[in-house]
Amino acid sequence: MIIDKPWISGPRELLVHGIQHLELTTGFDNRMAMISIDNSVELMIKTYLGLPKRITKIEGLTRKRFEEVTSTFPNLLDGFEEFANNKLNGIELGDIEWFHRLRNQLYHDGNGITVEKEKVEAYAEIAKILFENLFAVQVEQSGDETIHHNLTGEFIKIWADIEKLNLSKFASGSAQPMMRFRMLAEKGQLSNIQAKRLDDIRRLRNDLVHGINSPTKLELKNAIQDLIEIYKTLEKVTSA
Repeated sequence: MIIDKPWISGPRELLVHGIQHLELTTGFDNRMAMISIDNSVELMIKTYLGLPKRITKIEGLTRKRFEEVTSTFPNLLDGFEEFANNKLNGIELGDIEWFHRLRNQLYHDGNGITVEKEKVEAYAEIAKILFENLFAVQVEQSGDETIHHNLTGEFIKIWADIEKLNLSKFASGSAQPMMRFRMLAEKGQLSNIQAKRLDDIRRLRNDLVHGINSPTKLELKNAIQDLIEIYKTLEKVTSA
């Protein structure tokens, strides 16, 4: 059993609580899961930014600036991007902001609002990735609970794993992921077919995360399998 750092326990408990609701089957539990997961995301960012400089190595975040950054959720995301940009591997802040707005609808508009389980599963996986980025421990490994895995979560995670690969020696580190993949294809490190498939899967991911379309189980399984094979190719490129 891995013992949590004292500042990890609050965000982790909220995240696990949300995931436990998600494993149940009612609309109420989906709503509670979304609210709890979003609360955990907000708390983990605030917690990380508020840690001592000796831990985070963050420069320039004064007490006054911290109070400004944590005053609203949009300010929090802006501050996170400004002071902890290196913790955003596999994370898109636009996704988190979109989910937070959905959470606000659920919280303020009453019981008439529902949320699809797939959306909550996607947010749960993003929250788990963020937790690992910030605190260097996986949620599954920081306690006795067994965290449920699902196709949506597996899909989001493998995409994030690909984005986390260090491709800077083959493509500009400042380039967006899809631009890096295109650069790799141009250099022959990735086939054009693989680059095109990544582009298609990227749209599938965004549609899923933003609730535009819900892919079928077969589409998710095929995407996961293709991403695993592409990950193996890119892993060889980075280790060469």
